[in-house]
Amino acid sequence: MNDFPEKLRLKGQAEEDIWFARRDRELLAARDAARAAKPVRRFPGRVVSGGQTGVDRAALDVALELGLELGGWCPNGRRAEDGEIPPCYPLRETPSRRYAQRTAWNVRDSDATLILYRGDLAGGSALTARLAVRMRRPLLTVDLSESLEPGAAGRWIAANRVRVLNVAGPRETGCPGITGQARAFLRKLLAPAHEG
Repeated sequence: MNDFPEKLRLKGQAEEDIWFARRDRELLAARDAARAAKPVRRFPGRVVSGGQTGVDRAALDVALELGLELGGWCPNGRRAEDGEIPPCYPLRETPSRRYAQRTAWNVRDSDATLILYRGDLAGGSALTARLAVRMRRPLLTVDLSESLEPGAAGRWIAANRVRVLNVAGPRETGCPGITGQARAFLRKLLAPAHEG
């Protein structure tokens, strides 16, 4: 019995298997190269805050600086302790001039809330924390008098898959120097992985 045709068929099958295995390796290598070339962002794509002086403005300033999408709700009339919130911050006005409404709407419209503060949570920062708990939104509070390292906050953002991050905290007049501290912390936290 002549097994030549069978050997020829098996040889052809083996060559085909080798070709597909080589092609699979090439495709996997191309995929891995594309992944390596693209910076991995574990950070939110949008930062929101209420536009008040202090932590709110620091968050908006850093988002602008880093080219992140930004926004949020502010009181009717763009009300803040230093007057009208500057137009460079693309915030939407709530119907009310009360700060509490914009606080609630920013918590509601975000995936998670990060509160940066020093000492004890008080005033609007404490209200923000209560609202986040009540609305069952992930909440992280960071006392900047204890640490300026954002590693834990970055892991929290990644673990919660936060796309829209609400950043809140005290006003500058109630906590002098908080704007600068918050900016430094947020720059480290929000800078893309390939830049920092």
